[in-house]
Amino acid sequence: MVPFERVAALNWTRISSDLDAVGYATTCPLLGVEECEEIANLYDSSLGVFRSTIEMSRYNFGSGQYRYFSYPLPSLVEELRKSFYPPLSGIANDWAARLGLDTKWPDNHKEFVESCHRHNQRRPTPLLLSYNSGDYNCLHQDLYGEVFFPLQVVFMLSDPVTDFDGGELIVVETRPRMQSRASAINLSQGCAAIIPVRERPRKSNRGYHRVQSRHGVSTVGNGRRITLGIIFHDAL
Repeated sequence: MVPFERVAALNWTRISSDLDAVGYATTCPLLGVEECEEIANLYDSSLGVFRSTIEMSRYNFGSGQYRYFSYPLPSLVEELRKSFYPPLSGIANDWAARLGLDTKWPDNHKEFVESCHRHNQRRPTPLLLSYNSGDYNCLHQDLYGEVFFPLQVVFMLSDPVTDFDGGELIVVETRPRMQSRASAINLSQGCAAIIPVRERPRKSNRGYHRVQSRHGVSTVGNGRRITLGIIFHDAL
C-alpha cells in the first residue's frame, strides 16, 4: 500500500479528537522497517539531498544535529508530505473557524506551497534529525516566515527497542491563567506524531481560545535516534 492509501486509511475522526483533547495525536506504524531504514540512511549519505546541516549546540538549540532536505525531495518524503496535507488542512480550517480567523487553507499542498513562494518562502523544510547519547532538543516552534501551516508530523525512523533509549518527544502547552502542561510521547518505529506548529484552539466556558504549543526532545540515554520531520510550509 502506498503512503497516500495508508494515510487516507487512518482514523481521522480519532486524530482530530485527540488533538482537541490532549494537543497531539499518534498513528499506527505507517512506514515499514525497510522504508524507515531507507530514509534514515540518507542522513549519512553523500547524495546531495540536503540543503543545510544545523549543529544544535552552536545556536543553543540543544545538542545533536539536523539536516534539511533540498528540492526535489526524496520520493517517499514527498509522498508523505503530499498525502498528509489534505486531511490536515481540513483540521486546520476547522481550527481557524473556531478561533474566528479568516484563514482558508487550500485542500492540496501544491497550492499552499505556491502561496509560500509568493512570500519568498522557497526553501523546503522537511528534515532528518539525528541524536546520539546525551543529545536533546530544546522546546521550540518551527516557524520560518510569515506563512506557516499550523500542524506538522514527526516520524520515528529508529527502533526504540534496539537502537536507543530515552529521547521522548515532548509537547508543552502554555494555557492562559493555568500552569503549563507537558506530554511525553513515545513512538514505535514507523509511527508518527501529529503536533501543532504554534498554537491550537482549546474550548472553555467562554468559547475557544488559543493555546500556545512548543515541542522538543528529552535527553537520549544510549544509542542513536533518527526522526523525520514533515513541515508543510517552506522557509525564507
